[in-house]
Amino acid sequence: MSKQKVFLFLIVIFFLAFLAVDLIFPQFLKLSWIPNIPFKLGLDLQGGTHLVYEADLSNIDKSDYTSAMEGLRDIIERRVNLFGVQEPIVQTEEAVGSHRLVVELAGIKDPAQAIKMIGQTPFLEFKIQRPEEETQKILDKKKEVEGKSEEEIKKIENWELSLEDPYFESTELTGKYLDAKKTELSFDPNTGKPIILLRFNKEGAEIFEKLTEENIGKILAIYIDGVPISTPVVQEKITGGRAQITGNFSVQEARELVRNLKAGALPVPIKLISQQSVGPTLGAISLKESLRAGICGFLAVILFMIIFYRIPGLLAGIALGIYVIFILSLFKLIPVTLTLAGIGGFILSIGMAVDANVLIFSRFREELKEGKDFSIALKEGFRRSWPSIRDGNLTTLIVAMILFFFGTSFIKGFALTLSIGILVSMFSAIFITRSLMMIFTGTRIEKWRWLW
Repeated sequence: MSKQKVFLFLIVIFFLAFLAVDLIFPQFLKLSWIPNIPFKLGLDLQGGTHLVYEADLSNIDKSDYTSAMEGLRDIIERRVNLFGVQEPIVQTEEAVGSHRLVVELAGIKDPAQAIKMIGQTPFLEFKIQRPEEETQKILDKKKEVEGKSEEEIKKIENWELSLEDPYFESTELTGKYLDAKKTELSFDPNTGKPIILLRFNKEGAEIFEKLTEENIGKILAIYIDGVPISTPVVQEKITGGRAQITGNFSVQEARELVRNLKAGALPVPIKLISQQSVGPTLGAISLKESLRAGICGFLAVILFMIIFYRIPGLLAGIALGIYVIFILSLFKLIPVTLTLAGIGGFILSIGMAVDANVLIFSRFREELKEGKDFSIALKEGFRRSWPSIRDGNLTTLIVAMILFFFGTSFIKGFALTLSIGILVSMFSAIFITRSLMMIFTGTRIEKWRWLW
């Protein structure tokens, strides 16, 4: 790479770092066209509520335990999201003799209302398409009451219509008539696309038959907790209580739909057995101490690099500074929910970045000792250290991925920040540090070998 390209690359990097600094600290530069995105803090830093529920699976076959718990988790997570909690954590745990649901609500201000919402029974219902005349009446009524006060609205004739769904109306067919054991995922033998097979009990089959007979060519929508999950069109009258849902969804989406149908049809009773509150004061103290530890560790690393590697160590410090800026901006943009464990993963990734620089500089010194020219030694130092850097970071990345997919919430936060840090640190060591060192090729400073 020519020096001109090196300078151009560094100009781009420093410009991006400048923008990243404004993204991280908007109060300093105050550029109006840079979005003001706050960091998302986890339960241990922001404070909030930690809830543990015990699920009653006594009326469910053991073979359906996993499916029932996953369906319950999906519905509870949707409820919490509707409640407005940022980055909630909802996960299942299997304890001795019991199945539990753990819910973590960071920054929640009204835990009592959240507990009430979570404890509600999931509700599955089927809705039919309204006639166009009814739809228009409801839409007109909504427009008529728009912008009016509550007292003014109640003076309007048939104002209750404005509260109705203009497109669908409820039917008596709900999840209580669905045979959850007969609800399953299948595949169309002709197209290979996933389909969902439904089976109603005797009473539900009669209701379903009547509904399909009266609504051929219309939509029969399926709702869980008031949210539409499928809107199939009735093709013909369906007898025998059997039905199937087809649509443009993936296998994973179909599996989730089956889980939700099972959970809606056979709601799993849950009981709150533990509630813990984490105060924001404790979270603020933890965050302050973590940041202090991270800054001290970063400065100690930079000092070590300068003492042992002189100019390369100083350049590595500049590259690490840019690395930290890029990482923090990525945490805002992705966004990543920061916890104490996540901050630990980020600090560890700084060590990984330094490790790559140490390998490069050590190899670079060996090449210089053999009497090679500065530019050749630099090129060979990076080339010969790359396999060790690649293998070391790749193995750590594999372990981080395993922790992310199989670990619990805090472990996942640690693994995620560590993985992002490893990827960015490799870019920092291989490209930024190398470009900074290439600036000195062909200068007097490159001949002062004691500095290298």
